[in-house]
Amino acid sequence: MSEARKKLAVVLFNLGGPDGPESVRPFLRNLFRDPAIIQAPGLIREALALFISTVRTKEAQANYAKMGGGSPLLPATIRQANALADSLAPQWPDFDVRVWPAMRYWHPFTEDVADEVKAWQPDETVLLPLYPHFSTTTTGSSLGAWRKAGGPETRALCCYPTETAFVDAHAALIRKTWEKSGRPKDARLLFSAHGLPKKIIDAGDPYQWQVEQTVAAVMKQLPDFPDHQICYQSRVGPLEWIGPSTEDAIEKAAKDGKSILLTPIAFVSEHIETLVELDEEYAEIAEELGIETYVRVPALGNDPVFIEGLASMVGQALNGPAGLRSEVGERICPADCSACPCKSAA
Repeated sequence: MSEARKKLAVVLFNLGGPDGPESVRPFLRNLFRDPAIIQAPGLIREALALFISTVRTKEAQANYAKMGGGSPLLPATIRQANALADSLAPQWPDFDVRVWPAMRYWHPFTEDVADEVKAWQPDETVLLPLYPHFSTTTTGSSLGAWRKAGGPETRALCCYPTETAFVDAHAALIRKTWEKSGRPKDARLLFSAHGLPKKIIDAGDPYQWQVEQTVAAVMKQLPDFPDHQICYQSRVGPLEWIGPSTEDAIEKAAKDGKSILLTPIAFVSEHIETLVELDEEYAEIAEELGIETYVRVPALGNDPVFIEGLASMVGQALNGPAGLRSEVGERICPADCSACPCKSAA
């Protein structure tokens, strides 16, 4: 009888989204009650989460209705999980490989997936965020929830802002979309990322710095796109957010007489912030401002190069020491990014 294969569990961290109109409000409440999102004392945070979720439910339901009533994020993540499993299986024939999506604010909850993985008793577990850029509000929150639930963790990725395949996939998709749209002249390439309150960045969160590193790496492959700008979308609440906002960047492009080629640089899956915010709300603003060409680059999704990049990082994690690592192993963030969770090289 052949020896039983070892077990490899790979867990894909993602945000999650409501699966129907009735789950919009509890999803929003889960999001805004997270102390990583609203940094206020417990009772105040709970009250704010209840208030915000109540006020925003109707508008959010209308936006999700445009996508069939719920978020497409979980189905997209499942497709990525299946593609990653298919890629890993032949590379690691000595392992029984299983890939789990783990959502932070809706089913399948990170805590529930932790219980499933524990019950499976893997020999190796790799935690892999579908957030390429580390933030305390995303990967940090998911890691915290996983550890609190007692999920197995032998290896984990914190970030991969300049991982070769990730950058290659973005650059190729930007060029392909530009060519498919007729190579519009005078196009400004806008790299739109999810925004954060400025106070989070000022407290040492490396997210903005990492987004800038991704854009710099992508632009090295796109020398014929000299006109580009980073911008940030999805602002909510009264706090000052990092900028410029995507809306302001669109207005500036209009004043400069530019066409727009916009890519969601920090999102690897299509969801409400790409399909509604970028494709409808910002496209409408561009049209109102007289911008003749507004083209949106798709999210990476199941791009084979991107999936191979994820598989490569899993392999590097397995071949390296246990614990938390960046795309290159040691810390990549500068010293002023004090919230970076990765250790510096010895």
